[in-house]
Amino acid sequence: MMTWSSTRTLALGLALIVVTNAVALIGVAYNRSEAESTLHLTQRELAHPYPYPWRGARENSGIALRLEWRVLDEETAEQRYFAMLYPSAGGAPSWLDKAKLEALGFAASRLETIRKQGDRHRAELSKEVLLVLELDGPAYQASLERVKRYVESPAAKGKREDTELKKILEAEQGENSRLFVVDAGLDLAALRAKYPDHARYAIVRGQVQPQLRSETRAPKLLGYISEISIHEINAPFELRKVFEFVPQTMGAIDQSKSPPYEVTVNFGKRLEPWITAAIRK
Repeated sequence: MMTWSSTRTLALGLALIVVTNAVALIGVAYNRSEAESTLHLTQRELAHPYPYPWRGARENSGIALRLEWRVLDEETAEQRYFAMLYPSAGGAPSWLDKAKLEALGFAASRLETIRKQGDRHRAELSKEVLLVLELDGPAYQASLERVKRYVESPAAKGKREDTELKKILEAEQGENSRLFVVDAGLDLAALRAKYPDHARYAIVRGQVQPQLRSETRAPKLLGYISEISIHEINAPFELRKVFEFVPQTMGAIDQSKSPPYEVTVNFGKRLEPWITAAIRK
C-alpha cells in the first residue's frame, strides 16, 4: 500500500513535470510571437544531420535538419580551408581580431598572455556572444572567388587531379552552404542597426574562444567561432514529406543528390529558429 509520503513524492514529481513543460511551452510561444528575421534556406543550408540513416528511421515520424553555417577563415589558413572537398563549420575569421575579442568582453591581460605564450586552456575562455549569419551575401561571394583562385593556382594543380579540383569548384558553386558568420557582438539592437536586412541577416547565439594562429612566423591572435547555440531544427510533421526522401550510396546519405527544396525559417524573439514552410523545388 502506497504511503502518504510516497504519494506526496509522486504528486510533487508530476507537478514538476507539468510546470517544466508549461515553462517550455511558454518559452516557445514567446519566441514565436514575433519573427526577428526570416531566411529562405535550401538543402545547402539545412540538411539531413546524419551521414548514416538511423536504424528504424523509416518508422520515426520526426525529422531534424542540421543548420549548415560557415566561417570565411583568414587567408593564411587557406590550405586547411581546402583540406577536404567541402569546408567545415567553425573557423577564425580575420575580422575577429584582438580588438574585437576585447569588445566582446575578453580580458585584455589574458589575451596578451595567450598572444605571447599560447594557452592550452583557451577553450575554458569560451564565451557566448551574438553572431550574425549572412545568407548568400558578400562573404559567400568572397569564398567563391577564393575557391576559383585556388583551383587555378599552380600549387593546387601540382597537388590535386583536375577532376578533384573541378569537384571542389562545383561543390562551392552548387552544394556548399551560403550561410556565413560575418560579425559578432553583445548588443542585439546595435547589430540589427548595422545589418537591417531581416531577410538576409539572422542573429543567433554562439560560442567564441581566443586562438593563437601560428601558420606564419609571427603568431596571430584571433577569435575562433566554434558553434552556434541551435544545431538542428525540427521539421513540422505536416512538412516531413518534403525532406524524407534522401538518396543513399552504400548506406550513406548522399546530400549532393538530395532533391532540392526551399525552407522558410523564422528566428524569434529568443533568436531560436523554427520552420514555417517548405517546398520541393
